[in-house]
Amino acid sequence: MSMKLTRLISVCCAALALTACEDPEPKLKGAPPDMRRLTETQYENVISDVFGIDVDVAGRFDPLRRTSGLVAVGAREARITPTGFERFYNAAKTVSERVTDAEHRATLIPCTPADAAKADDACARAFMTQTGRLLFRRPLTTAEADYFVKAAGEAAGANGDFYRGLTTSLASMLVTPQFLFVADTTEADPADKSAERLDAYARASRLSFFLWNTTPDETLMAAAEKGELNDSASLARHVDRMMASPRAEVGMRAFFNDFLALEDFDTLEKDPLIYPTFTLEVAENAREQIVKTIIDHVSRGEDYRDIFTTRKTFLTRALARVYRVPIDRTDNGWISYEFAADQNRYGIQSQIALMALYAYPGRSSAVRRGRAVRELLMCQKVPDPPGDVDFSLFTDPNSPSKTARERLTAHINAPACAGCHKITDPIGLSFENFDGAGQYRLTENEAHIDSGGDLNGAPYTGPEGLAQALRNDPATASCVVNRLYSYAVGRSVEQDDTAVVNFLDKGFAASKYKFVELMRKVALSDAFFTVSKPNTTAAASGEMAVATAH
Repeated sequence: MSMKLTRLISVCCAALALTACEDPEPKLKGAPPDMRRLTETQYENVISDVFGIDVDVAGRFDPLRRTSGLVAVGAREARITPTGFERFYNAAKTVSERVTDAEHRATLIPCTPADAAKADDACARAFMTQTGRLLFRRPLTTAEADYFVKAAGEAAGANGDFYRGLTTSLASMLVTPQFLFVADTTEADPADKSAERLDAYARASRLSFFLWNTTPDETLMAAAEKGELNDSASLARHVDRMMASPRAEVGMRAFFNDFLALEDFDTLEKDPLIYPTFTLEVAENAREQIVKTIIDHVSRGEDYRDIFTTRKTFLTRALARVYRVPIDRTDNGWISYEFAADQNRYGIQSQIALMALYAYPGRSSAVRRGRAVRELLMCQKVPDPPGDVDFSLFTDPNSPSKTARERLTAHINAPACAGCHKITDPIGLSFENFDGAGQYRLTENEAHIDSGGDLNGAPYTGPEGLAQALRNDPATASCVVNRLYSYAVGRSVEQDDTAVVNFLDKGFAASKYKFVELMRKVALSDAFFTVSKPNTTAAASGEMAVATAH
């Protein structure tokens, strides 16, 4: 094909915006189907959506292990310990008692028993099948429905109370693997008898937990029952409906909380003598501020990369005290705010959230901050330090070095440290104008702070220079694509996924880095739903777990 013809086709495609002119999505083998445990937030969202916002979830669950940069991936490896099961059971009892109490039963239970002091199998079946369909994200099998009706009847007879029977049966439903784990249930692929595909209900769950971080709604469940989610045009309509919903913000929030590892705020501590303004309220507000900033930015269709340079954000009175800026507000509600250029707050990386998280209780940390940028924002793994490192070289309180830059020269001079610290310290030292609580400063120990640095060999000066360097580095855009795809499918990105991730990366660039468009492209991709043949050992283990629960 001549260059002239190639250029003509390119111009026509650009002018007409023909989807057919895009590169085709690469084929993917996929991973075997698996199960992922609900996160604590997902559990709360499901309970709220199924039963109502005033049904609170009590207690905390065993934390999920962050794997390949995401808790969503660690959920695939989760197992429930005896202690963890007890926590789930206590939460289940609290929820089920609330659902069946006198205040809620009239609206949440679709029938009234003939005699409230006795079992009523017909009414119990109506409630358990209706509720089970929502909790299990598919219709109950006959055996499952029979089991829960029988459990309700036996408990009603033993207690002389129909509603007590429902409470017991519902609590047992809430601790089954079918509820606590989102399963990749499959069926034979009609287009290839030797292959498997996700069934309609698994497709609905995958969509809903990705886009909304909760269980499918009635519209999506009905679409699954009708087989609409296997049709590309129907699928696109449902994805567009879901992304137009206010729940889409919930889904984006869940991703960015995971992407930025904001669960670390649960254990964040600051020395109150050194940082008296950094209170629990400030920590909670800082966590919300960074998510609020990102969601506002991407929801307006702005270039994702500009989250590293924007000065626009939101503040409360508590945050304003730490940022040392005046705001016109009498309560502690949120107000939109834009930092002035001379306040040196450029991008999310300079906000209190990341500056405080990646510091020590009583001082800053160039190493932690530099590593956080590499690992969180650029998806570049930094090895842990060797076990025999003498940290006194860098933390000696009697050292004549006044600034972090002076102290960290020891890293470069120590052969065991130099390799990793060459990629972390230059970035982290650019944040030394922010103390351990994220407050701006010009000096450390009365010495001027030099916040210059370089990113991958490109030198810059101070926070503004680093902001531009991060914005322009291809790794930051590629990182969010990689993490979003991994988050969506609930597993690590493997070699087989490379072509698909590159395809999404190109689409992200073509959309001018619109994050919402990236989410849509992932949700509509074949790769998002592709699975390979089930692992027979894992499948047998899953069946055993389900059988044991019953």
